[in-house]
Amino acid sequence: METYFFNAEQFLPITLNKAWEFFSDAENLAVITPPSLAFKVLTPLKDKEIYEGMLIDYKVSPLFKLPMHWQTQIAKVDKPFSFTDRQLKGPYKLWEHTHHFFEKENGILMKDKVKYQLPYGVIGELAHSILVRDKIENIFAYRKQVLNQIFNGKNNN
Repeated sequence: METYFFNAEQFLPITLNKAWEFFSDAENLAVITPPSLAFKVLTPLKDKEIYEGMLIDYKVSPLFKLPMHWQTQIAKVDKPFSFTDRQLKGPYKLWEHTHHFFEKENGILMKDKVKYQLPYGVIGELAHSILVRDKIENIFAYRKQVLNQIFNGKNNN
């Protein structure tokens, strides 16, 4: 079974605390996820700060508009510098996403590191090469565009 990695980074002209406040709030994940995924947070989270062990349930339609339950657990928190979420239930055999925030002059550098595996052996590997890899890249490209609109007032970069 192949393990895949995806990395992305983006500079945002915001403070470290503002970055933490925005990205550690799972409700904002719906804002930065492409509408085609019909992403919805199911767990009531209003005003709840993330913590290690926290479970968050979502509904998402990753393929063919078929709704699927996705559950993640916050595996590690190093406020305000990083946190890691891991899929417990969902479309991947393994999904581990670490969010890093680095203070820079005039803002933060955000780095996303994703480690993932697909189910179904050779079929999953084939699906990765023809569909899944591009879908993940497109999701993060969409996020980058939306984050630029929110924090930079720009449509690209």
